[in-house]
Amino acid sequence: MFPPRASVLFVLVGWILFAQVSHRLAAEDKVPDWPQFRGPGGQGRSTDTGLPERWTATKNIAWTADLSGVGSSSPIVVGQRVYLTCDLGYGVPGEPGNMEQLVRRVVCLWVKDGTVLWQVDVEPKLPEHGWTREGHGYSSSTLASDGNWLYAFFGKSGVYAFDELGRRKWRSEVGSKTDDWGSATSPVLFGNLVIVNASVESEALVALDKKSGKLVWRLRGIKESWNTPILVDVEEGKQELVLAIRGSVLGFNPETGEQLWRCGTDIGWYMVPSLVAQDGVVYCIGGRSGGGLAVRAGGRGDVTESHRLWTIDKGSNVSSPVLHDGYLYWMHESRGVAYCVEAKSGKVVYEQRVDGADQVYASAVAGDGKLYYVTRSGQTFVLASKPEFELLARNDVRDRNYFNASPAIAGGQLFLRSDRTLYCIGQRRRVTE
Repeated sequence: MFPPRASVLFVLVGWILFAQVSHRLAAEDKVPDWPQFRGPGGQGRSTDTGLPERWTATKNIAWTADLSGVGSSSPIVVGQRVYLTCDLGYGVPGEPGNMEQLVRRVVCLWVKDGTVLWQVDVEPKLPEHGWTREGHGYSSSTLASDGNWLYAFFGKSGVYAFDELGRRKWRSEVGSKTDDWGSATSPVLFGNLVIVNASVESEALVALDKKSGKLVWRLRGIKESWNTPILVDVEEGKQELVLAIRGSVLGFNPETGEQLWRCGTDIGWYMVPSLVAQDGVVYCIGGRSGGGLAVRAGGRGDVTESHRLWTIDKGSNVSSPVLHDGYLYWMHESRGVAYCVEAKSGKVVYEQRVDGADQVYASAVAGDGKLYYVTRSGQTFVLASKPEFELLARNDVRDRNYFNASPAIAGGQLFLRSDRTLYCIGQRRRVTE
């Protein structure tokens, strides 16, 4: 484990670098934010145009940044900065280490060229689970930002808030349990709340005050749930907080944590894929045997009969879907099959095997008429986002590491993260001095 002096040194060096480039950041064109897991609203969609279609390890790459640790959390982009988390010292493939050396790290990079502006270490609360399955590691949760502060979730080690210079503002615990699959849900921001699905840590949904970290509400009974909640617009300008657990999709009042409704899914398995929603309708897939459904939000009590619109026997156990122009798209996590389903009816439009696709744990993202599916081996299959199968490109940047993170889209570029490397794909940004 890095001693306290080393952690302080990392922060001081970061502040110096930040001061050196801050005047240039102000002059550069503003980058549309991708501030949380799967971007705005957690939907995996971008309005950017001119997104890259083809690249290799050396072509159409704006920059790469070697990370100081490993991880599967997704990058986020806020203003001129890219943020992500990583871990080191223990559980790193090929590097035995011991648990006492485990360090978790929050990293801030400059969006123009990948320069590390600062990085801050977080000492874990031990003991952690001895080894996470399939190399998921100890930094799987994606950060969330409100444009000022940054919020990180590190499982039993707690929820943290940092300012834009990496100074810790508070830390709060949300449970002490662990799981051999690790912890992977990401924070969601609502008003003055940071909401965390702590199913692994305490079988609870927890809301903390953004400025103090103090507990605002806690709801128990959240079992076998690895998905990040989403906020869904309903009538009268209100929002509901929705997530999936084994056998059910649940809707809550995000202000109080009150459970408003429940819809049965007929999926008898733990739930990993995050939900998507549009026009008050929530779409869910999940389970090893596959399954999916649509349910209208805004109900009360058990709405399985009254608000469930359709079900199908297709799904994915890991990767989340994306909703675009009335169609749901996703790729099965192990079969390499791409799906397109009509959102209003649940009709399967296509179910197409993609030659060469292996495991897909990253969730799909969409923008500029394209769908991006990233395999664990580092291939990205680019499909046309239309209800007709069309493979536009197959790109490969394999670097002998796993690609578990979902991509981020910002400023016409794609940010792709492997265990150890961050790739910025697309044209280099122009800076006006």
